[in-house]
Amino acid sequence: MRAKLRAAGLDARIEVESAGTHGYHVGEAPDRRTCQAAQRRGYDLSGLRGRQVAAEDFARFDWILAADRQNLALLNAKCPPSYRGKLHLLLEPLPGGQEVPDPYYGGADGFDQVLDLVEAACDAWLLRVVGDAERAAR
Repeated sequence: MRAKLRAAGLDARIEVESAGTHGYHVGEAPDRRTCQAAQRRGYDLSGLRGRQVAAEDFARFDWILAADRQNLALLNAKCPPSYRGKLHLLLEPLPGGQEVPDPYYGGADGFDQVLDLVEAACDAWLLRVVGDAERAAR
């Protein structure tokens, strides 16, 4: 999403963060296979480190996107009721709006398939966010 925002000239106006629902990988770099798949597409993930969703994130961000229904349920449980409308599945705007599959126990091609889905979802969310901003400006 950061690369797409940069390409659209919106990176100074829209902040993007990544966080997990558990603290298992706080402070760690992304999985090396994720980094390799991303690097093949021109994305540098070397500066990323895991962090856990914080209570203030629900107020701070306009959209909070979960990869799957299990993580969405965990976010719903932590989220104050007044902010629950911000919670969505990442693939929601795509036809079928399914969950992002977990490539961890599969082959390297699974990481590329996940990137295909994430890129398509980011394109769709970018259109939605820009559309919302344009409607709000009217």
